[in-house]
Amino acid sequence: MDIREIDPTYAVSPQIEPADCAAIAEAGYKTLICNRPDVEVSPDLSAAAIAKAAKAAGLTFVDNPVNGAALTMDVIESQGNALSESAGPVLAYCASGTRSTVVWALSQAGTVPTDALIGAAAHAGYAIEGMRPQIDALAAQKAD
Repeated sequence: MDIREIDPTYAVSPQIEPADCAAIAEAGYKTLICNRPDVEVSPDLSAAAIAKAAKAAGLTFVDNPVNGAALTMDVIESQGNALSESAGPVLAYCASGTRSTVVWALSQAGTVPTDALIGAAAHAGYAIEGMRPQIDALAAQKAD
C-alpha cells in the first residue's frame, strides 16, 4: 500500500486489496472510500469484495466511483458527506490516488482556500494545479 496523507483527516492510495483492510483499520482510518469504478478492476478487487473486507475490519465503506469524464456534483457531494460523517480519518483509493485527490479538492472548494487544496495535494505527490479554475468556480458557486 502507498498511503499518502493529504491532510490529517484524509489520505489517498492507489488500488488496495481486501487483505489491506485490516492494516488500514490498524493505521487508524475509520472510513474507506472506493473511487474506482468496478469496470476497471477484476472481480477480486471489486467494490463489493473490498467492502466485505472493510466491514470485517471495522471500517465504514463508501462506494463512490469517479469517472473523470462524468464527474458530477453528486459524486463530489458524496465524497464531502463521507468525510464529514466519518468518525475519524478517511482513506480513499482509486487507480493511482489522483481521482481521490481531485474529488476531495472539489468537495472542499469554498471551505478551504484553493491554494491550500492544491498545496496539500502537491505535498502528497499529486499535481492538481490544472484544476484551479474548476475549484475556484465551485467555491464561487458555493458562496452564492
